[in-house]
Amino acid sequence: MYMVTLQGTQEQFECKKGEPILRAGLRAGFGLPYECSVGGCGTCKFDVLEGQVEMLWPEAPGLSDRDKRKGRMLACQAVPLEDCIIKMRLDKECIPPVLPVNRSVGLIERYKITHDIEAFRFKSEGPAIFKAGQYALLTSPKIEGARAYSMSNLSNDEGIWEFQIRNVPEGLMTRHLFDQINIGDKLELDGPYGVAFFKNTGRDVVCVAGGSGLAPMVSIAKAFSEDPACKEHTLHFLYGARTPSDVCGEDMLQELAGFGDRIFYHAIVSNPETLTQDEWDGPVGLVHTHIYDVLDGNLQEYEYYFAGPPKMATAIDTLLLEKYDVASSQLHYDRFF
Repeated sequence: MYMVTLQGTQEQFECKKGEPILRAGLRAGFGLPYECSVGGCGTCKFDVLEGQVEMLWPEAPGLSDRDKRKGRMLACQAVPLEDCIIKMRLDKECIPPVLPVNRSVGLIERYKITHDIEAFRFKSEGPAIFKAGQYALLTSPKIEGARAYSMSNLSNDEGIWEFQIRNVPEGLMTRHLFDQINIGDKLELDGPYGVAFFKNTGRDVVCVAGGSGLAPMVSIAKAFSEDPACKEHTLHFLYGARTPSDVCGEDMLQELAGFGDRIFYHAIVSNPETLTQDEWDGPVGLVHTHIYDVLDGNLQEYEYYFAGPPKMATAIDTLLLEKYDVASSQLHYDRFF
């Protein structure tokens, strides 16, 4: 066990041998800035002032060449080799609402959602406590490193953790999940993590999802549906798909109280060139270009949650901030690369 001290403060926390500094700090309740937790976004950069620290993934894309020349590190990839002092700003928005915990989970069910997305249901010994929209880090003894996947269900006492995972051919973990894991097999689940979780702000809500970004948006829609304070508000759920065979999610929303009355689903297909009208007669184009039409122009009145491919998230962020002057405090997403 090593002690990590934050420069210029009396704040410090313990870090187990081999544990990334970010996870240890969040477990201790500190608001260390982060988003993806897996080396992609670069939000958790910090400087080592004293002590030896090792990077688990030196080539992590979250560090630029300039960062590396300056000796900067990523807290999600950095493990201390001794007591150390680090320079890292704290962010109150990143104080975990639920302290992350490491636990063993067993696969109890899996089923297809689309041709390349499956639902995986795991069970832990204790309750599954998290905020709608958060994610967990899954680790297998057969695959090096953790992978981040968002929960699609809600916090529950039964210990059920549900994920909707897209089969990425080049992904080591997804190949393992889709091709090798069987009912009863165990994985390590560390979580919850994520800052883009559902908060009732008194505004109507927009959820935008693409690909397996479906999972956290479904979780948020479920939380919205069950929150008594949201009964007078509406939620618009936009799903961006490449082809009609990729369209999914509506059946999950149809099960929610308020569907068709205050919860509305909109699917948009982005690849119309190969389609005939018999195959798809709905909206076509990139999903972010349809937000204005769905909301009838009142974009500043909504709270936005979105998850999906990085280009989609960036396009939505740019559109809402720069073109429609939506306040950044009304946009919620965790960056994954």
